[in-house]
Amino acid sequence: MDAVPAPAEPPAPAAPARPRAPWWPWVILLLAGVAAYANSFRVPLLLDDIASIAENPSLRRLWPLSAVLSPPADVGLGGRPLANLTFALNYAAGGTAVAGYHAVNLAIHLAAAALLFALLRRALALPALARFSDRAVEIAAAAALLWLLHPLQTNAVTYLSQRTEALMALLYLATLYASLRAATGGSARWQIAAVAACLAGMATKEVMVTAPVVVLLFDRTFVAGSFRAAWTQRRSLYLGLAATWALLVFLLADVHERGVGYAAVNAWQYALLECRVVLLYLKLAVWPSPLVFDYGPAVAPVVSELWPFAVGLAAVLVGLAWLWRRSPRLAFPLLWVFAVLAPTSSFVPVGAQPMAESRMYLPLAGLAAGAAVGAYAWLGRRGLAVVAALAVAGGFATRARNHDYRSALAIWTDTAAKVPTNARAFASVGAGWLEAGKLEHAIPLLQRALQLDPRVAEVHNNLATALVDAGRPADAVDHFTAALKLKPGVASTHYNFGNLLLQLGRVPEAIAQQQQALVARAAFPEAHCALGNAYAAAGRGPDAIGAFRAALALQPALLPAHYGLATALSVAGQLAEAVPHFEATLRGAPGAWEAHFAFGNVLAQLGRSDEALARYDEVLRLNPGYAPAAANREAVRRAALSVP
Repeated sequence: MDAVPAPAEPPAPAAPARPRAPWWPWVILLLAGVAAYANSFRVPLLLDDIASIAENPSLRRLWPLSAVLSPPADVGLGGRPLANLTFALNYAAGGTAVAGYHAVNLAIHLAAAALLFALLRRALALPALARFSDRAVEIAAAAALLWLLHPLQTNAVTYLSQRTEALMALLYLATLYASLRAATGGSARWQIAAVAACLAGMATKEVMVTAPVVVLLFDRTFVAGSFRAAWTQRRSLYLGLAATWALLVFLLADVHERGVGYAAVNAWQYALLECRVVLLYLKLAVWPSPLVFDYGPAVAPVVSELWPFAVGLAAVLVGLAWLWRRSPRLAFPLLWVFAVLAPTSSFVPVGAQPMAESRMYLPLAGLAAGAAVGAYAWLGRRGLAVVAALAVAGGFATRARNHDYRSALAIWTDTAAKVPTNARAFASVGAGWLEAGKLEHAIPLLQRALQLDPRVAEVHNNLATALVDAGRPADAVDHFTAALKLKPGVASTHYNFGNLLLQLGRVPEAIAQQQQALVARAAFPEAHCALGNAYAAAGRGPDAIGAFRAALALQPALLPAHYGLATALSVAGQLAEAVPHFEATLRGAPGAWEAHFAFGNVLAQLGRSDEALARYDEVLRLNPGYAPAAANREAVRRAALSVP
């Protein structure tokens, strides 16, 4: 009896042939994106940008490439080599000039919007969504435009460090698009492209971990019809996508200082906090106001305040589960949101920043697609017009939001007003005013920041500096002490504290602080100079000369070191050696009358009377009431007249 042949495996469903997409959606997306973000190119480096860009040593050169692909583990780009490479290319092209970084961020955002359009257009041609195929281009364009211009996206596009989020989203969408092409009759090259995009995403940001799962959910919902069929037909694709997890595990092996496991909250408390956060994300997707640059670190939650949010989120999840059983296609947009948010909004504490609007960058794509499809299903083409109108309104809101980022002081002031419990915001506003020299604004803001969180060393240091500048040196001592207790070994803090102690006459302590500054940072010319001043005050002339020479070896144009060395050499009787250092001082600071006076005294001792008189004349021109200069001038003049 002949064997019964096994039934043939059903062929993978194929999308109907589609004509080439018209040109107008691409042009509209390009022009709209540029118009919305044109005012973002001067936004300065903010918050994590300092560590990720300005102070990131792995960006300084492109070769060897291994250094670029191994960013420091204690910065925001640790374990994210592909993102770090893009920043290194920016640095090679223009240093820390921000315009180039913003141009790349916008290019990534535009590319992601274009890819979202292409993905939706192809998905709407699937048999499962055949009712929308005739208007696939219009629906996909409306969804992509809404997503592109939504003001909630500004945190991921305008804040440079969040390039990691946007680039990961681009690669996430590329993975999904290539997987869809592979599932609908594409060649094996599309499977390879999907795995390559997923691998690149794993090297960009950890949220990519969910991509293989979301691809499977998409396949089951819109293409294969069941998990079994998806696995049977595309086993090799899913094995390849799952294999990319190995790279993520490897990259995360030595990463720290990412805020994960923040001591203020445990896993249960963080999960409770995230109940409110997730609902707020959904609210901001519908009504993006108020938008906040930085929501601040996690604090231990009050259960009585958060349980209503936990109940509300549980109700949403139960409703989503019910909808998934009834109609997976209707449930998928919201399922997309929760799947992408899961790594940062579950029970793994990211306590340094439990909420960040950038985390909604990719989840918003699902909501935008659902809104466009739903609007067309309900109102037809009029619904798409409504979506387009909302997108345009979003574009204007995006421009307005980018204006809030115009300076560090502006965005932090906006943040402090919206989140009055955010110590980091008040500290940053205070630091901004301190840098601007507005001590009357800086001091109360820094004090407010310490009331909210007294554990931040940098804030103590800034407040101490402000108090010194305000003429309150005694009040600054406790804050420098607190800063060094919280974070010992910070060279700048030791340096500032040493200068204050010298001002207060506590010379041995001043010497000790400057020595500690140099232990922390040997190549610190200002600290060498300050140590020289402290040695001079202690009567340790040879040590002072050595310290000033060390400062000038590191920074030959450092005027205080030239002046200090000139003075120390004068005291040591090395008058001729002091002359070139006085001259260097006065070339750089011709209005320094004290230096003119000291130089005049040295010249007088060297018998160079005419030059000494010229220096005294300059002192009296700059400071007419300075009696010692007049007296010395008269003495030199009489001595010169008495010489036969």
